[in-house]
Amino acid sequence: MPSLKEIKGRIASVNSTRKITSAMKMVASSKLHHAQVAIQNMLPYETMLEHILKSFLAAEAEPQTIFDDERPVKRVALVVFSSNSSLCGGFNANVIKLMQRTVDAYEQELGKGAVDVWPIGRKVAEKARKLGYTVKGDYAALIDHPHVQECIDITMELGRQFWEGEIDRVELIYHHFKSAGSQVLTNKQFLPIDLESELGRDHERDLTTNVVTKKAQDYLKKNRRKREAKDGEPAPLNDNFIVEPDMNTVLSLLIPKLAHLMLYTALLDSVASEHAARMVAMQTATDNADELLRQLNLQYNKSRQQAITSELLDIVGGSVNN
Repeated sequence: MPSLKEIKGRIASVNSTRKITSAMKMVASSKLHHAQVAIQNMLPYETMLEHILKSFLAAEAEPQTIFDDERPVKRVALVVFSSNSSLCGGFNANVIKLMQRTVDAYEQELGKGAVDVWPIGRKVAEKARKLGYTVKGDYAALIDHPHVQECIDITMELGRQFWEGEIDRVELIYHHFKSAGSQVLTNKQFLPIDLESELGRDHERDLTTNVVTKKAQDYLKKNRRKREAKDGEPAPLNDNFIVEPDMNTVLSLLIPKLAHLMLYTALLDSVASEHAARMVAMQTATDNADELLRQLNLQYNKSRQQAITSELLDIVGGSVNN
């Protein structure tokens, strides 16, 4: 059994660790709030652009894509989002595993070296280089300071390579932020953009709280059921539109804006998911520290009581002998 001094030292050590994890949880909670505000400020634009594109699509017989011609896939670009730092649970590990599975699947189909990795985040960039993947660019600064113009630049470069035939498909790998307690690992096709699948994706978010509880995790499911019961079947969109100068010209302007929005949304999703994952991880670490402190204090009190009892027995035994 460890001595009282050893137990006391361990209690002090766990207390210090608990202070650190508690402080990191509070910092992550504050950053998550700012990330939620950033997503919330972007949502009206996203909703309006979606409404415009849905209206145009309702007038067309076939769903539109960014390019009408289909070509065989020979080279793929993966835009992978991770964090720049650790201590966020399985956030980075899950992204890296999905990236490896995706790269392996494409290399088995297309051959070695058929995939380019565009890492947005230091962790995935380091892992991609370690695995010997073809890494394009260094965009780690975007994680700490999300910027619309840099996302537009990345989108324009990917669009140029796609248009010139250097790459045939672009996919995004990131965590989709639904609530503080729910982040969904997502692999989404970026180019060519399939408007039908893009407009049918899940837009529900809970941006009202950063408290991770069972109630918060069940929020989206309950909300979805209530909305479906209330709204019923969606009303058909009016397809009586006059488009000037023509549908293709208008879509050629709106679809690049959608592409910029998709990449920027993925960035904000990943940043918010990182802070939520770190907040959960630090909250779990703090709870574990509290439980460990409870056990150590119990052990310390037992050992102290045992030492006192032994001393009393020695004193009583000495008195009897005398």
